[in-house]
Amino acid sequence: MITRIDLRGRSLSRRELLDELPRAEVDVEHAAEIVAPLLAGVRARGAAELRDLAERFDGVRPEHLRVPADVIAAAVGVLDPAVRAALEETIRRVRQVHGAQRPADFTVELAPGAQVRQRWVPVRRVGLYVPGGLAVYPSSVVMNVVAAQAAGVGSLAVASPPQKDQGGLPDPVVLATCALLDIDEVYAVGGAQAVAMFAYGAVGTEEVDGETLCEPVDVVTGPGNVYVAAAKRLVRGIVGIDAEAGPTEIAILADGTADASHVAADLVSQAEHDPLAAAVLVTPSVELAGAVEAKLVDRVDATMHRVRVTTALRGEQSAIVLVDDLEQGLDVVNAYGAEHLEIQTVGAAELAERVTSAGAIFVGAYSPVSLGDYMAGSNHVLPTGGCAHFASGLGVHSFLRAVQVVEYDADALAEVADKIVALADAEGLPAHGEAVRARF
Repeated sequence: MITRIDLRGRSLSRRELLDELPRAEVDVEHAAEIVAPLLAGVRARGAAELRDLAERFDGVRPEHLRVPADVIAAAVGVLDPAVRAALEETIRRVRQVHGAQRPADFTVELAPGAQVRQRWVPVRRVGLYVPGGLAVYPSSVVMNVVAAQAAGVGSLAVASPPQKDQGGLPDPVVLATCALLDIDEVYAVGGAQAVAMFAYGAVGTEEVDGETLCEPVDVVTGPGNVYVAAAKRLVRGIVGIDAEAGPTEIAILADGTADASHVAADLVSQAEHDPLAAAVLVTPSVELAGAVEAKLVDRVDATMHRVRVTTALRGEQSAIVLVDDLEQGLDVVNAYGAEHLEIQTVGAAELAERVTSAGAIFVGAYSPVSLGDYMAGSNHVLPTGGCAHFASGLGVHSFLRAVQVVEYDADALAEVADKIVALADAEGLPAHGEAVRARF
């Protein structure tokens, strides 16, 4: 069901650990070769290309690439009341957390009349992508939209794949979620072509589109498959992106006190996303490892997506990693840099403070990843593939720019004028110094 990797009794360097640990092979470069002509087609042909690609990949040719506002509003009326209540609570919690994320402006007085201010400015417009392949993700609508709204972004557009059984419209729960968030600019466009539409904009080609179907954005965010990741790589620099998101990952650091049923359930919960999803247990307890393996058999047999889950657990990206103790386990999870890291140990909170690489950390037996996916208030758009070593999850900061404002008066500039001239001359740029001297 799942491979074992035994690191006990071995002292490994960071490089050696990375070689030993499981990770899915995702060939973004190959995907980029496939995606590049699609992006060029959208840039050149706009809405016509988007309809052709929808017919090719989604099996339906949307009449309305931009979903009519009344259709979005009407989706709330047919939303299951229990789902609506859950979405509204998720929105409330995510707003509360993200409202506290915005960094503060500051002013530094370096000397009388010498001031540097820094203010945070939201980007003008963002494009938010919501997948709709193996599953649909209204929760991702919440995570992307609320973070952008909390940052103060003035113009938000959402794209999600057209569904054949919905007459070419996105999933109705996705539309209803947009309505709950007051988003009325939604496109029935999926995959890499949605990224292209956001990056380049798209001209209209039918009367229903108008002259311009979609204006270009400044930042594109949201999860997706390898082709979405490849498209983001190709448009980076034209627009900002959140990350090249790969298949989802869960790592669990657990000791012998962990409940094997909890651990197995959490591994399966992420494995159901994708056949390439990674599920990794790191433990010093051989007994726990054996108990989890046994529980996985029952869990997988009973789960809805058993084929997908089985493929993920048996893949090279998933494993049970045996370590000597929790210290070695901590080294392993820090080297791995999981998208989601659960800690189910004695002293879990203290261990969590020593984690240096993880997209999000879930502490204790009652903080499963599923909580973060939906209701914790945190953001579930997180770095994958080891990117947690240098990248953060999606948040208010993803939509802000720091702008520094410099204001000196004559006396303040005069005080440092000679030093500026000295540095300018040392760098062989005398005109820099002359620009200061010209003022006195």
